Amino acid sequence: MKLRIELINEHAKLPDYAHEGDAGMDLYAVESVTLNPGERKLVGTGLKIQLPPNTEAQIRPKSGLALKKGITLLNTPGTVDEGYRGEVGVILINHSNEVYPVEIGQKIAQMVIMPVTRVTVEKVDRLGASDRGEGGFGSTGV
Repeated sequence: MKLRIELINEHAKLPDYAHEGDAGMDLYAVESVTLNPGERKLVGTGLKIQLPPNTEAQIRPKSGLALKKGITLLNTPGTVDEGYRGEVGVILINHSNEVYPVEIGQKIAQMVIMPVTRVTVEKVDRLGASDRGEGGFGSTGV
């Protein structure tokens, strides 16, 4: 399976797997931005992608960046649909109490390519019963 990538910025880097067996490829910033506490910004990756048929790209946070610096993603996982051909962007948010500088070439997110299953939607008068029923938030005692 191949992921076709067009680099559209002089600072763009191909996404890559940091370790053998990793699910996510690292994505890199192509611009320097400053994130103030509580602030969110769209950061470019300089990439356009052409996904294999029946797949999506999920854009996910970097766990180390979230834990150590309080920087994570909004709309996570973000979905890049198979037919999208624009630049892949990352919506970063600063949940810390400190200003955070994002530098060109910095790892800011990871991208996981996932299969997509399409369904046929059917309107019904009543859903089938289940053991769980309508038990939702907190229904398991947590």
